[in-house]
Amino acid sequence: MAKRRHVLIAGVSVRAFAASAARAGYRVTAVDAFGDLDLRAVAEVMTLRRGAGPAFSPSVATAAARPVSADLVAYTSNFENDPPAVAALARGRVLLGNPPTVLEQVRNPITLMRALRRRGFATPDTRASAPSADGRRWLLKPRRSGGGHGTSPWRRGRRVTRGAYLQERIDGVPGSIVFAADGHRAVPLGLSRQLVGEPAFGARGFRYCGSLLASGRTPLFEHQDELLERAAALAAAAAEAFGLRGLGGVDFIARAGVPLPIEVNPRWSASMELVECAGGPSLFELHAAACAGRLPGAPQPPGRTHGKAIVFARHDVVVPGGRWSRARIADVPHPGERIRRGHPICTVLAEAADATDCLRALTASAAGIYRALEPRARGAA
Repeated sequence: MAKRRHVLIAGVSVRAFAASAARAGYRVTAVDAFGDLDLRAVAEVMTLRRGAGPAFSPSVATAAARPVSADLVAYTSNFENDPPAVAALARGRVLLGNPPTVLEQVRNPITLMRALRRRGFATPDTRASAPSADGRRWLLKPRRSGGGHGTSPWRRGRRVTRGAYLQERIDGVPGSIVFAADGHRAVPLGLSRQLVGEPAFGARGFRYCGSLLASGRTPLFEHQDELLERAAALAAAAAEAFGLRGLGGVDFIARAGVPLPIEVNPRWSASMELVECAGGPSLFELHAAACAGRLPGAPQPPGRTHGKAIVFARHDVVVPGGRWSRARIADVPHPGERIRRGHPICTVLAEAADATDCLRALTASAAGIYRALEPRARGAA
């Protein structure tokens, strides 16, 4: 029997990527911030748990992973914002993913937008300094962040520090296209609508809290066919401009069939597991193949809408023992674990004939989780 290849996967939350690798036959060692129960079912876990030692950061995770003897390594969020940590993580291992030199370029928002504009794409104005008074609305974003963390409306007179930038605020529907790239070309794998700041899941502001994967039957966007074609062209342009390899995603705001790019995520992103939920192949296997220069064909969109939502704690809660949710859940916390307000409790998953019913199912699942956990929070107050 052939020996299974051993891969180290590091990031804030690696459960879905690790499960995809295990599905493809890899032996997985995982380093993340949670060490949830379902991650432990598919991987050897070195966890930087909530409230147990130093907070998660790429440098802390890299130090913890140093003794791991895996010959391969891959990363998820938020390593893309720390190229030196990626270099350290890859030392003595084969890196499946984009190297530091690529990350330094594609994660620079000014460089990214200039490159896409040169290729003929409409982009939101993105700048490092305050604009002149022109009546437009702006968002202040941290350069080293993701998932909407730290994003806020910019007010005139507010300082734009070196660790932040301004991006024109655009009306429309937030979405993402995920793809596999070989350093030159990109193949689209799925189109999704993002759930942002939804109170039903304990989120607010610009915080990412889930995704709905587009099906072939019921559209998620206006002019969805044109949007998909243009988003795929965006992904291809980014792959060519920056030499992207492996899995990646382009976040955008959709307006009348036009995707206006917000950022590129040059690694596994949260919506990707929905492609597998819809019956697609192991995306980790596609990731490894793309890094080696082999791209798949573009898959057919699923017949039903698949969705996920991250359920954030609305109060400090303690996870009960036994079965506390009838929903289809992932990122399952440990019994007795204390989760602070604003932190993720778990992820709920659903599928339905259309987006309306899928979102309704996700909302009902989240409500059931709150009913199960929040009485304990109120009783302890």
